[in-house]
Amino acid sequence: MRIIPSALQAKLDSGVTSLCRCWIIRRPDGVTQGFTDHDEDVVLGEVTCLAGSGLSGSETAQKLGLAIDSSEVSGALTADTLSEADLAAGRYDAAVVEEWLTDWTEPDLRTLLGKGTLGEITREGPAFTAEMRGLSEQLSQDCGRLYTVSCSADLGDARCKFDVAAAGFHGGGVVAALKATSTFTANGLDDFDDGWFTAGKLTFTSGANADLGVEVKAHRKNGSVIFELWQAMPEAVAAGDTFTVTAGCDKRFQTCHDRFDNVINFRGFPHIPGNDFVISYPVQGQPGNDGKSRQS
Repeated sequence: MRIIPSALQAKLDSGVTSLCRCWIIRRPDGVTQGFTDHDEDVVLGEVTCLAGSGLSGSETAQKLGLAIDSSEVSGALTADTLSEADLAAGRYDAAVVEEWLTDWTEPDLRTLLGKGTLGEITREGPAFTAEMRGLSEQLSQDCGRLYTVSCSADLGDARCKFDVAAAGFHGGGVVAALKATSTFTANGLDDFDDGWFTAGKLTFTSGANADLGVEVKAHRKNGSVIFELWQAMPEAVAAGDTFTVTAGCDKRFQTCHDRFDNVINFRGFPHIPGNDFVISYPVQGQPGNDGKSRQS
C-alpha cells in the first residue's frame, strides 16, 4: 500500500499540480546519484537530483502475484553524470533505484512510486535505456547449493578461505606492449610458471582502467609473458599500465590439492557419480574384478 502525504494528496485532488519524477541510484560501490525529469535540480534529503541528464521514465507495469514489475529509464550519457565508461565497467550492475513522485515546489511532499534494481542496459550513440526490475525479481533467482564435481567457491572468498596474498600466489606487473585489444605482453612476472595465472583475477592499479578487474583467459610464457583477458577493458590498455594478478584456479579437486593444498575447504563433490555411471547397465560376460567372466 502506497502512503501519500495528506498535503500532496490535497494538491492531487485540486487538479493543479507541480509534480515531477525523481530517481535516486545507489551503486554497489557506494556512489549515490540523483536525477529528475524537471527542468531544475530537485533536492531530496541529502541527494541532489540533477535536471541536465535528460532522464525520463516509462510507466511501471505492476502485475498480480509474484510476477516481476518492470519499467524503463532512458536518458543521455554525459561525462559528469552517467558516463559510458562507468556503464561498460559494470559500476551500475545491480544498482538499487528509487523512483519518487515529488512536488518540485516542496520536495518534502513526495511518495515512493517504486524501488528495484537496474537490469539490462542498452546503449545507442549518446543515449541509453535501462530496465528497472521490481523487488520481486529476486524471487526468480536460483539460490542454494548445487551438487557438482567442480568447486562452487571463488578462490580467496569466505568459503574458500585461501590467502591469495600469500607469497607465490600473486604478483605485480607492467604492460609492456599491446598485441590485441585484450592481449598484451607484460614485464615483472618472469618467475612464474606458464599458465600459473590462467583463470586468475587481474586488477589494474594505474592507467585509465585503475581499480577495475577482469578474469585472465590465458597466461603464457613464450619468450615473453603474455596475458589474454576474457573481455576488453572499458578503456584502452596502454603500455606502462601497472596491475596485480592472482593465481588461477580451475576449480578441480586435483588443482585444489596440488596447487593450493586447500582440499579441506573444497566446495565440490569430486566423487559424485557422473552421467556415465547413471546410464550404465550390466553386460553379459563382462569380466569382474577377479578377472573371471560373470553371467548376469
